[in-house]
This record gives sequence, C-alpha cells and structure tokens, in this order.
Amino acid sequence: MHLYQEFPPQPALAAHVACLWTSRALPAGAPLRQRILPDNCIDILWQDSAPCGFVAGMMSRAHRFEITQPTLTVAVRFLPGAAGAFFGLPLHELQDGHPPLDALWPRADAERLAAALWEREQPVRQRLATIERALLQRLHALPADDGLARAAIRLIDGAGGAVRIGDLARILGVSRQHLALRFREDVGLSPKTFAMVSRFRRASAALRHPGGGQVDWARLALDCGYYDQSHLIHEFRLFADETPERYTRVCA
Repeated sequence: MHLYQEFPPQPALAAHVACLWTSRALPAGAPLRQRILPDNCIDILWQDSAPCGFVAGMMSRAHRFEITQPTLTVAVRFLPGAAGAFFGLPLHELQDGHPPLDALWPRADAERLAAALWEREQPVRQRLATIERALLQRLHALPADDGLARAAIRLIDGAGGAVRIGDLARILGVSRQHLALRFREDVGLSPKTFAMVSRFRRASAALRHPGGGQVDWARLALDCGYYDQSHLIHEFRLFADETPERYTRVCA
C-alpha cells in the first residue's frame, strides 16, 4: 500500500514551491516497487529511514526503486526553475542524482532539521511546517535571479514543449548558447530536454484521461507536438521506459 498526499505551501513560499507532500509506504510481504517519471521538478525528501534527507534532482529518464520496509516520507517539490534559490550550486550537477542533503547544505543545518523532524512523534502538518521554516531561512539568505530561466519555462510550458530552442532564444533576446548555459545552471536540464519532458507530460496526461474509446495514436502524437507516432513511441521509451500503449494499460 502506498498513501500519498499533497499540501499547498504557505504564501511566502508560493513563488518557489509547487507543493509539500507526504508518502506512507506499507509493503505487504513483497517489496513495494515504484517507477518515478520525469516531471521537470526538483524535490527534497526526508524519510524516517533516512532522516537527514536527500535531493531528487531533475530527471532525464524514469527511475525505478523498491521499498522493503514501512517508510514515512515528508517532502517539498519546487516549481520548475525555482530550486536554485535554495542551493548554492549549478543545478545541472544534480541531474538524475540523489545526493544527501548534508552534502548540499551545511551539515549542522541538515542535522538540526532532521532532529526537529524525527526526534519525537508529531503530526505530519507540524513536520511540514518545520520544513517550511527551514526553507524560508535558506531563501532569505540568497539573492534573486534575473528571471531568464523562468521566462523560458513559461514559454516552453505554454507551448506544451512544442517549441524550437533557437526560436525561444530569439524571443528572449539572447543567444542559443547563452540560453542553454543559463537554463542548465538555473533549472537543471538543457532547455531541449526540459521541452521534451514537458511534451511527454502532456501526452502522458492525455493517456491517463483518455475519455473512453480507442486511442488515435497518430492524432495524439500531432496534438502533443510530435512529428509522428514513431516520435511519440521513441520519447515514451526514453522517459517512461515503455511504449505509450503499455503505459495506457498500466494506468487503466
């Protein structure tokens, strides 16, 4: 059994945080196997089995893992392009990685937060409030960015990922090379990969809510910005580790 719940952030964090979330995994006999798909976000997770926390960097592929014992997770998910305000390093260094939080924040800060979260029993809401206070302390200590990456994200997501990076750079008034460098540092993926994930998320959402009847794969591919059905299949294999038809059966 896997119980998952999301909570909105407090207003002071709303420009940076998509949600806080909790997960209670209760394996019943066999390990609980899960597959996490790219979502263009960075998360920090704290678990009762890993109290100091770890970071889930931007994903360029599906990640699979298994849980063998009951595990409580409390976590924060940052909005795309917003996690840089809480880490003092180029975010592409975290791509597809899961570094411990005490390797990215001062060890004393990470350990103090872990103690506040896990040294005693407390309601989940109280643990989430503790995380929010820690994030506000980190946010206040760092300067704001110039908004280039967030402007690019808005354009990419507004087009559902169906945008050429050269066109994007011209709209933003910068060179393609400058955009690629800043985007990787401030977001964690290249703008091309980010756009591919955005397009994949659009297509996978359509398959989770197909509206009944047979899927018109050619129409779906065109509607979601793919060249053709083969292009759709190729990117599903890349980001979901399976075909879109198989993905539809699993989600049904």
